[in-house]
Amino acid sequence: MAKDASIQQQQFDRIASGKGFIAALDQSGGSTPKALALYGVMEDAYSNDDEMFGEIQKMRARIITAPDFGSDKILGAILFEKTMDNAIDGIQVPVYLWEKCGVVPFLKVDKGLADEANGAQVMKPMPDLDALLARANEAGIFGTKMRSVVKEANADGIKAVVAQQFEVGQQIVNAGLVPIIEPEVDIHSATKAEAEDILKGEILTALNALPADSKVALKLTIPNQAGLYGDLADHPNVVRVVALSGGYSTDDACEKLAQNTKMIASFSRALTEGLNVAMSADEYNAALGSNIDKIYQASL
Repeated sequence: MAKDASIQQQQFDRIASGKGFIAALDQSGGSTPKALALYGVMEDAYSNDDEMFGEIQKMRARIITAPDFGSDKILGAILFEKTMDNAIDGIQVPVYLWEKCGVVPFLKVDKGLADEANGAQVMKPMPDLDALLARANEAGIFGTKMRSVVKEANADGIKAVVAQQFEVGQQIVNAGLVPIIEPEVDIHSATKAEAEDILKGEILTALNALPADSKVALKLTIPNQAGLYGDLADHPNVVRVVALSGGYSTDDACEKLAQNTKMIASFSRALTEGLNVAMSADEYNAALGSNIDKIYQASL
């Protein structure tokens, strides 16, 4: 499905001003075994990477096809590359999301984190990014997501993270996609509040340097100071500011998010909390529906 300008505008409007949240279904190779184990699928259930990704695809398909996974509460969904290439009921997943669920598809494009330097981890190089973005466009993807991590209030480390995020972000904009820029601050950092102040300043500087027509979204850890990122959400280059759950429980993440009126959720682990492969359809749908409703209410 090649890009259609009217669909792209509908998707942009939905992300920019719709009510709801963005579901993160983008666990990659490194985090997949843990995500599967929490779901009740242990490592003895698969013997290689292909079988492991087959199991995570079944898990994601069950979420996407659940009755509560729809456009009334969910604006978008972030996919892993293998999920983008997969199908549900014979329909490629990004197309299924938009046409069957009314949910805007995003793609995780980073290749993981480099080693820590100056209290932060930038992203590993992405030499094949242009080719991946071309495939994403062809598959009907609207935007992308890429993650770096800040572990302490180190100005040099934070500056490096933000510079890389925005440099790659512009490459993504040039390819016709909307990047979600994600410089996560570790929730266990002893200097989390100070790191968030430095991060906000660096992001604001980078936003002010963008061309007027470059639109980005931001995915940020829920800040210690409620409302800290409000003026980032109001910036003309920012489509939306979304929050990551960062390891908080669903209830804690929702409670903290509700104090930040200009952020909506983009939760991964909190979305799937309590789900198990052995649940009956009724049990599963009730548990997922409860999580979706909590996250939706916190995002209003």
